[in-house]
Formats: sequence, structure tokens, C-alpha cells
Amino acid sequence: MNDHDGRSCLVIGGSSGIGRGACLALAAAGANVAVHGLDEGEAAEVAASIQESGGRAIAVGGDIADPETSQRAVDRTLAEFGALHSLVVSSGIQRYGDVVETSVDEWDHVFDVNVRGAFLAARTALPAIRATDGGTVVVVASVQGSASQPKVAAYSASKGALIALTRSMAIDEAAHGVRVNSVSPGSIDTPMLRASAAGVNGSDVDDVLDHWGTAHALGRVGQAMEVGEAIAFLAGPRSGFITGVDLKVDGGMMARLPAPIGVLR
Repeated sequence: MNDHDGRSCLVIGGSSGIGRGACLALAAAGANVAVHGLDEGEAAEVAASIQESGGRAIAVGGDIADPETSQRAVDRTLAEFGALHSLVVSSGIQRYGDVVETSVDEWDHVFDVNVRGAFLAARTALPAIRATDGGTVVVVASVQGSASQPKVAAYSASKGALIALTRSMAIDEAAHGVRVNSVSPGSIDTPMLRASAAGVNGSDVDDVLDHWGTAHALGRVGQAMEVGEAIAFLAGPRSGFITGVDLKVDGGMMARLPAPIGVLR
């Protein structure tokens, strides 16, 4: 028996990248999956892939910063599967700049998608999740919510907010039997990361990813399915005594000190 047999999951931002990896990992573990994407057509492609493998999946589209999107996604999940056991929030955008360079519109857009979207999804989904036995929420944050690179003020602040929101929800939802955790990935080979790499001085994207991989103790960037498997674990019953945790899925990036080793002469 698979961990998620008989369970239904809604994955916000499931149409690409880490969210897509979560959808595929959850489906492989037996879950019924509602795939959300900004573009419903892209979400439908992921749902079709799950269906072709013998799983049950539906697609729903819309801007996650709009409360109607979360309501529609939850309503369709309940109508199709009869219950909602797990919510995964993986929608996110990246913008670059320090606080002077970042426009107010850019700041608001990042927080609308990354933080407001997570709040709206959780606010809408939690009543249904509370009604199940052992419901869960998993939020995709980032290592940049705990440590920062230069020029990522809005993104880093938004991911830090998600870690704090996860902690707060974990405390509040424990009384309802719902566990809430986050994952903080390092550099993961996704369309968003590749778009960032494409902007590095005209360099070859794969060469940039190889270079960025050296920041991780394992010497490479991660794959979306590797994060997806971690999400599926946290969303399932085998992690039954884990809540309020931010799980680093970062290839050892945060474990290694950058200080040089050696003796000065």
C-alpha cells in the first residue's frame, strides 16, 4: 500500500518546477492530485501525465493572489475527490534587486504571489483539511528565507515570511490534528532557475548551473523530483510526529561554512 492511497492533495503552483515534482511524487505514492497553475493548460498537461500513468488528477488555473482562485481550486478538489487531505503551496516568483533598486510594484507582486497566495490557499483549504484524519500542509520556502545572496531583497523577505507563516500555522493547526511544515530547497533545476542562469553574462545555462552546483556539499544542483519526494513524505502519514519544521532540501548548502581552511603564514 502506498503512503497516500485514498488521500487527495491540492498542489498550488503544480504546473512546473518543484510543484510539478510534488504532483508527480504524490501521484506515484497513490494520491489523487488537483494540479493548480497560473495557466490551466499547463496544469492540464501535468494532470494528463498523471492520468496516463493510471492516477487520478484534475487541473485548475488562475492567479493565486486572487481569492477566487483558491476557492475554485478547493471546490473542484472536493467535488472530484470528496475530500482534501493535503495542501502543497509551491507557487512563487523571483525578482532581483536591493531595496533601493526594487520598485514598489515589484515588491508587491512578489509578496502577492509568494506570501498572499500561500495565505489565501491555506485560509481556504484548512476547513476541509481539518475535517480529515491527519491532514497536512506543506509550504515551499527557500534557503534564501534563512540566508541571503546579494540583490534578492523581495524574494528573500517573502521566503522568510513563508517560514514564519508555516511555524505559526503549525502551532494553531495542531489543535485540529493538522500538521504544517515547509521545505527550503537549495538551487533546483527548474525553469525559474534556468531563466536566472540565462541572464548571467551570456554564459551557457548548463555551465552556470554546474558552477552554482559547487555551492552545495553534494557538488550539484538538485532536481525537482528530489524536492517533490520530500514534500510527499511531509504530506503523508509516515511523518506523523513532524510539524513546525523547515526541512532543508539543499544538498548540504546550508551545512557548509564558507570560511577558508588553512594556516596563514
